[in-house]
Amino acid sequence: MVYRSKEKPSVEIKLTDGQETAFVPSYSSLDQIQGNFSVTAHADTKIDQVFITFEGVVKTYVEKMASSSPTSGRSEAFQCFLRLVQPMDDAPWPDTGVLKSDETYKFPFTFAVPEKLLPQNCDHDRDNDTVHQAHLQPPPTLGDPLTAAWGKSLMDDMSPDMAIVSYAIRARIINGKKSTGKINIIAEDSKKVRVVPQITEHPPLIVQDGKDDDYRLRKEKPIKKGTFKKRLGTIVMESVQPRPLCLPPPRTEKPCPVTTSATINLRFDPAQPDAQPPRLGSLVTKLKVATFFASKPMEEIPSRSSDFHYSSTKGIYVETLTLSTLCMASAQWDKHNSPDSPPGRDTALSMPSNSNPNIPKASSAYKHSLPHYTAHILVPIILPGKDDGASSSRKVFVPTFHSCLLSRIYVLDMSLSCHTPDTSITDPSLHLKLPIQISAEGSADASPNISEDEAQAIARREAGNFAWHPRSVAPPSLEHAEQAEFPSLAPPTPGDTEMVTTRAQSPEPVETSMAPGIRQSS
Repeated sequence: MVYRSKEKPSVEIKLTDGQETAFVPSYSSLDQIQGNFSVTAHADTKIDQVFITFEGVVKTYVEKMASSSPTSGRSEAFQCFLRLVQPMDDAPWPDTGVLKSDETYKFPFTFAVPEKLLPQNCDHDRDNDTVHQAHLQPPPTLGDPLTAAWGKSLMDDMSPDMAIVSYAIRARIINGKKSTGKINIIAEDSKKVRVVPQITEHPPLIVQDGKDDDYRLRKEKPIKKGTFKKRLGTIVMESVQPRPLCLPPPRTEKPCPVTTSATINLRFDPAQPDAQPPRLGSLVTKLKVATFFASKPMEEIPSRSSDFHYSSTKGIYVETLTLSTLCMASAQWDKHNSPDSPPGRDTALSMPSNSNPNIPKASSAYKHSLPHYTAHILVPIILPGKDDGASSSRKVFVPTFHSCLLSRIYVLDMSLSCHTPDTSITDPSLHLKLPIQISAEGSADASPNISEDEAQAIARREAGNFAWHPRSVAPPSLEHAEQAEFPSLAPPTPGDTEMVTTRAQSPEPVETSMAPGIRQSS
């Protein structure tokens, strides 16, 4: 007898892991997501299966502007990079496969946010293995306004409409198949969650001076009293990539400010013996937030924004936030009379030849017979928080990441103005663009959930690896030592061509042990 109900069963997903009342449930790597899928049928209803999954998807699209007509189209891409299925072996399954009328069934589920994705999630062509490893890192939730939250406030994660990363718990009740061959879903429910995986610091980016418009770690500027006046000298502004900004775990109730610092090294090479360094003005620090998206898998780590302009399959969205404006009028210049190293700089990571790495290399107009001046500025970098009261306080940040279809990077834009000596001329053209990373911490109590069978399998695998076995480095036993022959330490007599041997003595043995070391459409 087949039971069918015209009214669909009532279904609901409820969490039981302490985030039942959370405005947006948030998780990090290895955090467990626990809850129940409740089903209440309004009549006896036959079912075949109950599926409960934890899924992560990426959706992107790129507008294609036609050059010969006013019409436009778009190319789209969809990737389900994560699907974990809850086993239903111990579920309260009805023996007859029929949900009784007005009876509630609860199907529990437990998922853990993975640290890495399976290798088959990134099976497209890539430039190198670094890209592959970056694409296997689960991306953070992005682009969904309902999950970009901080506490009980909805926030803006500065993502375009063309790029979305979402995670959700999905539950479906299946009853046979339709006439079209598709499965018949008689009821389903989903619950979105926010995921901010733990992402550690990556090696600093190598920037080629003069070959990358997106980054600039060094800037030289001639100082003049006027357009047609003689040059007074050359000022150099230089810095390196600062330490990353580290986001707290997503469930932190009262997070501390997210801070780091950048050091700016200044140098003035006078063109005349009596030329004085300029007086510094204001330093404006901005944060550029760049989201790269594509409708086909990216083969490289995006770094040049020009590659994403005017493309039918790639796009870029940029927002800029002002972090601080500091007055540098009190900065002091130090005079150096010693000879300096010759000018020139190949890459941002090349080591300076002078003894002090905080002194920039000489400018191209440096004269060795003249002294030079240096100054150092320590710039605090603080991400805006929700209680700052500014418009930027409505922004929420995600860590730097790179996936097959999406990437998020950050750049510090630092502009320093200076006043030419004995004039009122202000030149704000000293401008640096420093790469900076945003990392994310994991939950302090998160740990891998290993079953007893998995623990035994790990133990067997480690037991099979001889490199981890304790090894004996004791001298040979008496039985073997008496049979061994070793070369004599005494020098051979003249004309003797035979090797002189002697029997080894039998020392007392000493025992020691050593421990081991995408779907696309257009």
